[in-house]
Amino acid sequence: MLHTVNKSPFEDRTFETCLKFAQEGSTILLIEDGVYAAAKDTAVAMQVQHALKRVAIFALRPDIDARGMQNRVMDGVRLVDFEGFVDLVTAHRAVQSWF
Repeated sequence: MLHTVNKSPFEDRTFETCLKFAQEGSTILLIEDGVYAAAKDTAVAMQVQHALKRVAIFALRPDIDARGMQNRVMDGVRLVDFEGFVDLVTAHRAVQSWF
């Protein structure tokens, strides 16, 4: 399953809830303010590093760029463009959007 998260983990518990329900082998795509979860050296960085052992985590590059985070994305989080976003959606049978 593909999970999309668009809320900042510093203002909302959406990302935390997503991690709780995402099963091993799932994919998480961080979009909009959700990309803040991909930043290294933050309060949620350890959660993300732990999650990367069981799920794939992607972040939308245009949203990373729009927030000036180009050099702050932690290792293991893969960046995708809009075409990659579409590829992720079509590669999964179901999409769960976390708002």
